[in-house]
Amino acid sequence: MYDDPAERKFSVPPPREFKFSPYIPRIHTDVKRPPTEPLGANIQNEFGVCGWILTILSYLLIFFTLPISACMCIKVVQEYERAVIFRLGRLMPGGAKGPGIFFIVPCIDTYRKVDLRVLSFEVPPQEILSKDSVTVAVDAVVYFRISNATISVTNVEDAARSTKLLAQTTLRNILGTKTLAEMLSDREAISHQMQTTLDEATEPWGVKVERVEVKDVRLPVQLQRAMAAEAEAAREARAKVIVAEGEQKASRALKEAAEVIAESPSALQLRYLQTLNSISAEKNSTIIFPFPIDLLSAFLQRTPPKVEEPPSLPKKIRSCCLYKYPDWVQGMVGSEGGGGHGHSHGGGGGGLGSSQGAFHPSQAGSGPSTTTTSGRPLLRSMREAQFHSAAPPISAPNQSQTSVSQLDPALLIR
Repeated sequence: MYDDPAERKFSVPPPREFKFSPYIPRIHTDVKRPPTEPLGANIQNEFGVCGWILTILSYLLIFFTLPISACMCIKVVQEYERAVIFRLGRLMPGGAKGPGIFFIVPCIDTYRKVDLRVLSFEVPPQEILSKDSVTVAVDAVVYFRISNATISVTNVEDAARSTKLLAQTTLRNILGTKTLAEMLSDREAISHQMQTTLDEATEPWGVKVERVEVKDVRLPVQLQRAMAAEAEAAREARAKVIVAEGEQKASRALKEAAEVIAESPSALQLRYLQTLNSISAEKNSTIIFPFPIDLLSAFLQRTPPKVEEPPSLPKKIRSCCLYKYPDWVQGMVGSEGGGGHGHSHGGGGGGLGSSQGAFHPSQAGSGPSTTTTSGRPLLRSMREAQFHSAAPPISAPNQSQTSVSQLDPALLIR
């Protein structure tokens, strides 16, 4: 088939697309190989004449120094290790060796062991300015492992150290876009985002980031005090609301209980008996039982009887009687004021001051009387003696005898 150069100049291959990331450094290699060709595939063609001569001499030396050379040629790697072999500075075909036994040529081969176990390191505390302008110190822990021993040896000098430095910058970049509240509450999301970013960045190094954990977020002391005061105030407010709601529910329950008891009076008696039963179940002690309210209700509803007060003497009659019968009037006044004063020596009662039995007006004219009022003898005139002899006998008034109102006022005035 004829190949026209004019047509060939127009068949330009499409440009390749390169994706650059701020976390992935560009790796320049001197040897360019096809994508399907593994590293070390064309090593046989790159030795040259000097390389082949040195290889032959090394095999001869091994042959003549047996069995001593066998100890130098046989190497062992563990299950969790891999050995990357270089011959004359070039990577051997077949990739990393292991686990188990592998052979090397002493003079021309070198190897490097790579640990495939999960490793961890702590990210030092980073001073980060959050999105809401709060300075915090954040540290983290990163867990990673070597996924490809050959790439980790050939593409990066120290995979662990490079991953550690990259984790510090990634932590600052990610947390710089978060607020303080998001840092404190969304740690899991921040850890997942940081793991994804680190895993993509370290993939060309043959490193697999397994897990990232934000270890601690330290706040300034003043900010901690302010947040603690705010949280305490919020807790006190919630506690007051809860107490108020509890009191409201208790009040409603008491109201419903009162309505039920009002509808059924026997419920109060049952409650009273239940209380007595619960008290009797306790240890021996002195118990004062309250008097049932229902027994007192009948007494509380009764009205006290009205006491009829004795009629008081008119002033005119009192002045007249005081002149003629001072002992009797003073006894009446004493009975009205508070049940009488003085002593009663006879059967006349407590109405008189110092009366001895029934009082008769005729006794006033029979000379000096032995009955005294306030220590003074009662003297009566002749006219009074005649009046008393004509008047019927009157007993001293008391609570069980005739009152003063039954006397004839005309007779008393006379």
